[in-house]
Amino acid sequence: MTPFKLTEELLDQITELIDAQSEHALIDLMKEVHFADVAEIANELSEEHATYLIKLLDSDKTSDVLTELDEDVREAILNNLSSKEIAEELEELDTDDAADIVGELPKEIIQEVISEIEDKEHARNIVDLLRYDENSAGGLMAKELVKVNENWTVLRCVKEMRAQAENVTRVHSIYVVDDEEKLKGRLSLKDLLTTSTTNPIKNVYIPKVDSVNVNEKPEEVAKIMSKYDLEAIPVVDEIGRLVGRITIDDIVDVIREEAEKDYQLAAGISQDVEADDSIWILTRARLPWLFLGLLGGLGAAAIMGGFEEMISKHAILFFFTPLIAAMAGNVGVQSSAIIVQGLANDDLKGSIGNRLVKEMLLALLNGVILAIVLLFFTWVWKGTFITALAISISLITVIVVAGIIGTFTPLFLHKRGIDPAIATGPFITTSNDIFGILIYFTIAKVLLGI
Repeated sequence: MTPFKLTEELLDQITELIDAQSEHALIDLMKEVHFADVAEIANELSEEHATYLIKLLDSDKTSDVLTELDEDVREAILNNLSSKEIAEELEELDTDDAADIVGELPKEIIQEVISEIEDKEHARNIVDLLRYDENSAGGLMAKELVKVNENWTVLRCVKEMRAQAENVTRVHSIYVVDDEEKLKGRLSLKDLLTTSTTNPIKNVYIPKVDSVNVNEKPEEVAKIMSKYDLEAIPVVDEIGRLVGRITIDDIVDVIREEAEKDYQLAAGISQDVEADDSIWILTRARLPWLFLGLLGGLGAAAIMGGFEEMISKHAILFFFTPLIAAMAGNVGVQSSAIIVQGLANDDLKGSIGNRLVKEMLLALLNGVILAIVLLFFTWVWKGTFITALAISISLITVIVVAGIIGTFTPLFLHKRGIDPAIATGPFITTSNDIFGILIYFTIAKVLLGI
């Protein structure tokens, strides 16, 4: 299959067909286009043209298109659809995707849209999902699944599975429940096919099954599914009743969103923003950390001002100030990035003390190697051994301190319930710049006897 590529020529062709209202030609053109690619096209069209395209295509395709659209584009299109048209699209979607879209609608029309859904069970499931916090397993799950009762025979089980599977896009697992709908285990298709049709399911099913509570955080669900390499995981309520399932496609979205959020935090962006957002929104997201950087720069300048007399006597110290600040910031970011990654993947072992000692030894080794190179360079360049030695010792100390700060800060933030990804951005860089310059000039002052 050739990857789809949206070109200016194709976009112009689609726009011309919409303007000319050439419905048959447009339908033929879009017939073989994947719904995700249709969404990409709609994202680039005007609101009027995108709405026309959505209304023209079949609901079984456009319903999936809606889930792939940018949020602002989807909101604009939904505003141009009637409650009945929205309901028709929702009927083609799994309950989790349908609930996500309903949750974005204005409150005054949600009830109206729900009432227009002809499949009342589907409507009830959507309403049920709306009760859950979107930042929970309940808000992430779908109601579509295949489940069987432990007291059924294999023959009845097969009949029930056939009926249930009609409403499930993809059957990942067959879950076993008791008479109270409590999750008991899972059913192997191989065991089902190789056992007697009169055998009760309770004698066949596998009692071990991984599950998550409806209130579990999506990040924790992602860790479990990643650790055990699951394509789907059942969701249970507070008393163990099976209420839904989460599939891997939803978890991929969670992982991507978390990665984007952490990347923005590490870059010093405090809000979830996109490149197409307004200048004001982008400014609000960036300015707090830029302001912190400004304060850090002013602090570093004030520290250097306190050593003005020393700098005037040993001007060479001034030239190495950017190097010291840069090394402090780089080492701090490296150390914090490793810790943040370990926290995210749940890979960190041992106590905080052991982690700090390990990072200190690692920073010491790196610092000594770099300091030796710096010592010889400065000595050959300026011919003053004591000055070169002072700068090199300062570099070692700064690297060790930066490594400790970079390690301790994300661990401390994690303990306090704060996203540790914030530690890999300007926070670490700025703090290490200030400490690095202070340590640099203090050591230089002591060793040079000023």
